[in-house]
Amino acid sequence: MEPALSPATLTELRRPRPYPAVSVLTPTHRREPDNAQDRVRLRNVVAEAKRQLEADPAVARERRMDVARQLDQALTEVDLAHAEDGLVIYAAPGEHQVWSLARPVPERVVLSDTFLTRNLVSAQAAEHTFWVLSLSADRITLWSGGTDRVTEAHTGDFPLARRRDNFDAERQERIGDLPSTFRDEGTRHFLREADTAMSAVLRDDERPLYVTGEPAALSLLDEVGSVTADAVHVPHGGLTHGTPETVWQAVRPLVDAEARRSTDSVARELESARGRRAFAAGVDELWQSAREGRVRLLAVEENYRVTVRDDSGDHLVPAVSGDLDGREDIVDEIVEQCLETGADVRFVPDGTLRDTDGMAAVLRY
Repeated sequence: MEPALSPATLTELRRPRPYPAVSVLTPTHRREPDNAQDRVRLRNVVAEAKRQLEADPAVARERRMDVARQLDQALTEVDLAHAEDGLVIYAAPGEHQVWSLARPVPERVVLSDTFLTRNLVSAQAAEHTFWVLSLSADRITLWSGGTDRVTEAHTGDFPLARRRDNFDAERQERIGDLPSTFRDEGTRHFLREADTAMSAVLRDDERPLYVTGEPAALSLLDEVGSVTADAVHVPHGGLTHGTPETVWQAVRPLVDAEARRSTDSVARELESARGRRAFAAGVDELWQSAREGRVRLLAVEENYRVTVRDDSGDHLVPAVSGDLDGREDIVDEIVEQCLETGADVRFVPDGTLRDTDGMAAVLRY
């Protein structure tokens, strides 16, 4: 499956493809007994995608066979043993991708000249992504963090390893002289190299940054680099060779505390907007404001979902899930539209916005 979604990757996903660009979405489940249905459901929705390809007169036989092969290859790459809440498969002539999402998606198949990315964008916005940079004198690793986990990121120049002829890790361990290690010129150069590499990563995918390591390592990186000016320091060594779970447990208290501060900040902004008459709530009003580019800050409860029907009138009409004319992912559509117009989108814990039915906004005007 694909790694975390970066702005550059999203731009690539959104570019036009030769028709047909097929998007296949299906809900998945993390635990038994619900996950027992996932494999059958996935095969059925892929079969439906192939049926639509077969029935579309605009798709030539050779192209249809190519895209069908891409769908089959994507199926072999799906890891349902580590399923989250939704799965997205993209297939087009000569390419395919598989994305696992920590946010539910409706079951659907879409044939177009672009991939359907709104659910991917919404899931990424809800993920509260961050970076963790773990330091030691001989190895520096980068971790990609989300709502409840971290995974090692092999991106940019990471992981970085120091050449053996420049560093004798076994000798340093024998003499236990850690502070002097981080006064060594070779170590200074190594951490400066890490600072440059991390700056490049942040240019492509800006996220909050946590830096872990011995206090001497954290101090030296501050001295020789610039990337940690706004980073959160975590004085915890030994994580460059750690497991994802070990790294997650080291940063989790700080990540949780930041999430609480963010939620409190959103609540204050919404309350202030009420007094300035710059407040909007309700799917109908927010959908209109989002399309007009008026939303500055959108707050959405993490599991808020609502199905509506657009009857081409002035208002969206409530509908039930499974309605053939319903828009199951209207919340995700609003999220994507707001992000497209430069709004700040924040996902908050369920119950935070109970007086606005799960979603509210601060308007620009």
